[in-house]
Amino acid sequence: MSLSGPDDTNPPGTPSSSGTPGATGGAALRTAIAGTGMIGRVHLDAVRRSGAPVVGVSASTPARAKEAAAALGVDRAFDSSEELVTSDDVDVVHICTPNDAHARLAELALRAGKHVVCEKPLTTSSATAGALAELAARSGKVAAVPFVYRYHPMAAEARARVRDGRAGDVRLVHGHYLQDWLLLPEDTNWRVDAAAGGPSRAFADIGSHWCDLVEWVTGHRIAELTALTQTVPRAGGTPATEDVVQLLFRTDLGASGSVTVSQISPGRKNRLWFEVDGTRTSLAFDQEAPESLFVGSRGENAAVLRDPATLSPEAARLSVVPGGHPMGYLDCFAAFVRDVHAAARAADASGTADPAPGAPATPFATFADAARMVRLTEAVLGSAEDRTWKEVS
Repeated sequence: MSLSGPDDTNPPGTPSSSGTPGATGGAALRTAIAGTGMIGRVHLDAVRRSGAPVVGVSASTPARAKEAAAALGVDRAFDSSEELVTSDDVDVVHICTPNDAHARLAELALRAGKHVVCEKPLTTSSATAGALAELAARSGKVAAVPFVYRYHPMAAEARARVRDGRAGDVRLVHGHYLQDWLLLPEDTNWRVDAAAGGPSRAFADIGSHWCDLVEWVTGHRIAELTALTQTVPRAGGTPATEDVVQLLFRTDLGASGSVTVSQISPGRKNRLWFEVDGTRTSLAFDQEAPESLFVGSRGENAAVLRDPATLSPEAARLSVVPGGHPMGYLDCFAAFVRDVHAAARAADASGTADPAPGAPATPFATFADAARMVRLTEAVLGSAEDRTWKEVS
């Protein structure tokens, strides 16, 4: 399979091969999910909350697919993920398999005329990721990656306060993303194995989320970096990818920053935290306490609470329940899927995945955004290996 040419790519405007109402207009898009682990079930919940039908699932074997379909209340179990992503009965595919299968399945889906949601990392090499992004751009189909922390209303509020000048010029960006699920030597998972998970684990898995989020919030892009990594011994001497990354960076707009990424920090379950220090205020967001945004200044500090009546328009759009009714990760995922599916219906109606002139922007990350995170990951690994600064395109 090659990503080198467009010859067998459906041209922009080509409908799903089924040609049924699920593929066009305002009708719900028929969705299928490749992979039924934890994240696959999160995708399934989000798709159902969007109102779209989940028509089938696939798993590592046909037997496991049948078990999952029965447990999840899905009518069809595909014998393979390859069958799922090319089926005439599917309009949108969600790829939630181990990382080594992402590129192959995403390419098959795009060439079959499907809209694609692919888990990150998009691929395990920047060359393949770039080729996939180009294929997606030619296809006229929506191709998205769930960097869903963009969908926290208070993260969107931070972005609004940077973009409208209330924070001033950004000078410093810093934070961490900490977990503990691989703390013990006997802790393991397919992600630990480079063959299935790729050459990076901690950074590709969660560090990419942090970097994508702060770039989206600030409008800055990490332009150069230097990194250190740490890998703890695993039981039985199993080779493993990195558990810790510490990163220093400079941005294209003149700010500096740092982030610590760890999957071995005791007691930290999913602590994505960042702070943006501007010339007027600082803004800090904690994903584990997402109902407020810290706004700091020389004169007075404040905790801005999530209240759609007082937030910026984009943050208010994402704030779907009144203040005091907590929102969280699953709500972010549901909002992401709603936006992606709305964009997919619009693309089928117009023949292009480009937003209509004057249409409001939506926060979801595209394959091009995800390909950038793959390039960033390669720069991190390269810097850690030779202990030099690396530029990032």
